[in-house]
Amino acid sequence: MAASDTERAQQQIDEIEALSSIYGDDWCVVDEDEKIYCIKISDCLDQPKWTLCLQVILPPGYPAAEPPIYQLNAPWLRGQDYTELANSLEEIYVQNLGESILYLWVEKIREVLVEKAQSSDPEPDIKKTTEEVDEDDGDDFLLDYQPIQEDQIKMLNYMTSESQEDEELPPIHHGNPITDRRSTFQAHLAPVLTTRQVKRVLEKLYENKKIASATHNIYAYRIYCEDKQTFLQDCEDDGETAAGGRLLHLMQILNVHNVLVVVSRWYGGILLGPDRFKHINNCARNILVE
Repeated sequence: MAASDTERAQQQIDEIEALSSIYGDDWCVVDEDEKIYCIKISDCLDQPKWTLCLQVILPPGYPAAEPPIYQLNAPWLRGQDYTELANSLEEIYVQNLGESILYLWVEKIREVLVEKAQSSDPEPDIKKTTEEVDEDDGDDFLLDYQPIQEDQIKMLNYMTSESQEDEELPPIHHGNPITDRRSTFQAHLAPVLTTRQVKRVLEKLYENKKIASATHNIYAYRIYCEDKQTFLQDCEDDGETAAGGRLLHLMQILNVHNVLVVVSRWYGGILLGPDRFKHINNCARNILVE
């Protein structure tokens, strides 16, 4: 029995190494210990229209006895599109029982995206939504990998005057991660005095592949303007509805200022309901207290 466990573990390691070398930057390790991985797949065009993120968790019994636990993350993937694609993946699994199938899955998904790009389908509407809805609407676990951080940075560009010299990047502190039912939360904090510094910190964080691949990067900042005796403050949900506002509210209660807090969440396939807000706040509170 032990031998077959060892063999399975080795098969998983070999497959992961192969995929990592094939897909390069599009392959991301979300959590090595929990065996959670993310692959960004797009149609093969220079400027891809259709993009999807396949997130997989490899259970101990994969590939011999258990299929991967997977999630298809794309904002446009709903209803029939989702069902058809999921059915194709199940079919591949059944036809290749006991085999390593992630490569086949990725290429099948790419084939579907290429077909969409070549057909007359209108371009996807990239609107990020939360994967958790408190009512059960059936689309609960569809979340969007498409990082919207570029939009957030563009918006901050409007707020920060380009004529200012480039301000230095403040130090960034990373809190201890909290994991619950395969979802992981981690807070990042930086002291900031201007919106330009906020923008620089966000850009720096998104250079980190793991942070950029988070399901949500929720943030809030409060800057005290001495001359006007007022606070400059803002927040961003990044698809996790109301989370940014709650984070800002926490910062107001704790009366912190001249600080930016970002909480990254990697979703692990199990809905947490309201507990997710508790974890977001706990992460933020811990790093603020530290």
